[in-house]
Amino acid sequence: MPPCDEDLAWLALTRAPALSVPILSTALETLGQAGGLLRAPDHLRSRAGLPAATCEYLRAAAAAPTAAELAWLESSGHHLLPFTDPRFPQLLRSLPGCPIALYVDGDVDVLGDPQLAIVGSRNPSAQGRDTAFEFAAYLSQVGLTITSGLAEGIDSQAHRGALSAHGFTVAVLGSGADVIYPRGNRGLAAEVARHGALISEFPLGTPPRREHFPQRNRLIAGLTLGTLVVEAASRSGSLVTARHAGEFGREVFAIPGSIHNPVARGCHQLIRQGAKLTESAADILAELNFSPYLDPRPAALSSRNQRPVLDSGMDKDHKILLDALGFDPTDLDALVVRTGFKPEALSSMMLILELEGHVQAAPGGRYSRVARR
Repeated sequence: MPPCDEDLAWLALTRAPALSVPILSTALETLGQAGGLLRAPDHLRSRAGLPAATCEYLRAAAAAPTAAELAWLESSGHHLLPFTDPRFPQLLRSLPGCPIALYVDGDVDVLGDPQLAIVGSRNPSAQGRDTAFEFAAYLSQVGLTITSGLAEGIDSQAHRGALSAHGFTVAVLGSGADVIYPRGNRGLAAEVARHGALISEFPLGTPPRREHFPQRNRLIAGLTLGTLVVEAASRSGSLVTARHAGEFGREVFAIPGSIHNPVARGCHQLIRQGAKLTESAADILAELNFSPYLDPRPAALSSRNQRPVLDSGMDKDHKILLDALGFDPTDLDALVVRTGFKPEALSSMMLILELEGHVQAAPGGRYSRVARR
């Protein structure tokens, strides 16, 4: 379906410099719809409060839509959602610095659903990946839409967890809605668009740039009731998202980890600053007052530090080895010292425990226990 004049007018406004929602709101009150604003002569635009840079851009040839933009708008499932549209997310509209419009690939209505952000490291531990996936799957089942940034690592696992539970998920991009980054997540992006939405405040064709991602993170925080940080280094974009969430009066949750895990330090920093220490999905739902959506007998997710359930008939030496191993990655030499077992016997036992799913291999020839859920 060809885009209407209003869509084309909003497309030009998203690319115009020096515009903000307050400035544009005043101009629209004076000049009517966005199409009327574009058709108005310069002196009326100036009188309506549009900055000189905006007026200069709107009368230039660059304001006209490109063939690629027209093709994108004509495609099924593609939308340009201005802040004046009743479907524009209310949580976002109330914030200072609200985007003029959102480019949406997917279901516009999902943006009005209650959302939780799940974010974290691009290089998480295996346990962190599993935790993000399982929290997202469970929380989507009880009614929350899972929102993240489509990055590798925790973000991707959050989207996949929601999709695995047949829930909804929203990916906020640091590029134009037609530019998927990272490229390796194109398949995942297509799934998100089919079962939720890809959104961006950047004009179509905008490449991913470093300076775009703090703005992307701010949008994630603004859309959601709260932000869960699964794993994050002490200097991480996830901490930017969490900071914005706190500034917006939204809840901040952080999952604690090993003191030896560098991607747990950001979470510990957040907890020291007042974030909710999160061990289960129930911790999140209680803070969000989301109990009406809960199954009456929820199997609340455990934390990464929950002790595994051991078979009652487990060999005594195997149990000693597991108790000595703990959840921090540990090498075999340290385990020889802790248990007194001979290296060859310990290696054999470790292989059995790994095959039974009680332990997992970590980089550098180390092992850690698996938290049974």
